[in-house]
Amino acid sequence: MKLVVTGGAGFIGSCFVRMALHEKWADNVVNVDKLTYAGNLENVQPVAEHPGYSFVQADICDGVGMGELLEREAPDAVVHFAAESHVDRSIHSPAAAIHTNFNGTFSLLEAARRSGIVRFVHVSTDEVYGSIPVPYEADEKFPLQTSSPYSASKAGSDLLALSYFTTYELNVSVTRASNNYGPYQFPEKLIPLMISNALEDRPLPVYGDGQQVRDWLFVEDHCRAVHAVLKKGEPGEIYNVGGNCSLPNLEVVRRILQATGKPETLITRVTDRPGHDRRYALTNEKLTRTTGWEPRMDFDTGLRVTIDWYRHNRSWIDRVKSGEYRRFYELNYADRK
Repeated sequence: MKLVVTGGAGFIGSCFVRMALHEKWADNVVNVDKLTYAGNLENVQPVAEHPGYSFVQADICDGVGMGELLEREAPDAVVHFAAESHVDRSIHSPAAAIHTNFNGTFSLLEAARRSGIVRFVHVSTDEVYGSIPVPYEADEKFPLQTSSPYSASKAGSDLLALSYFTTYELNVSVTRASNNYGPYQFPEKLIPLMISNALEDRPLPVYGDGQQVRDWLFVEDHCRAVHAVLKKGEPGEIYNVGGNCSLPNLEVVRRILQATGKPETLITRVTDRPGHDRRYALTNEKLTRTTGWEPRMDFDTGLRVTIDWYRHNRSWIDRVKSGEYRRFYELNYADRK
């Protein structure tokens, strides 16, 4: 099998690229990434010399370029991870999220349709369901209720992808995953930011009361789920992907401090994010029933693995905390009171 993977230099996409080649899910993987602030070719260094790996620096919003790429590469499937995925960035500057997440997905869908691509998996997020009251969990038919430009852009791209199945019979499936964590995650999301700050004895900024609940999914489990949908998912269907681990953000931060041996006095409360969803919750029942997939990594073990990786890759953290990210980090996170 030959795959085109968009966003394959980012956190989740690079994990999928590495696993696809190491686990022999594919013989050839073409990694397409624009290499914006969160795209890092170091993330795919373990497979850089693999004979089945190739990299193309390109913008998914370039419809002509995407069409030419798919015609040239003629993959068996496109797995679409590329996105502007940070909620805070979408709040500060929503145009990038709308342009990449919606227009970029449109460009890819059009290119796939015109090139006769056999399979297309669109990777999305549980944030499209919005805040869910206890005790409910979102299944794939749960109403969409977005709260940020990021989640709205992803919901729009989900619907656009599904419309290409209905209108053009493009073999599209959509996955909606909960909060990912693991090695190589860019340190703007909760877990890598808190680990990075704890290791540097910097304040750990917690929004509001810290009782926002998220479901946590180890990145390798997510990639296995995407592969399961690629192989066994039905066209025109949505599949939720969760880690079966719901925890308040403050509890996650405390576990990180405990695991790193740092004091809770490093916790710093900051003004809550505008439109901050209180609780995400979803069920994997459909995915498990149809593909047999289940998460393998328990949270405490996954957290230890993640902390160990960041502890032994401090130079990676230093490199990504430079340039554009350094300015954003200092404005929004560093020593925030």
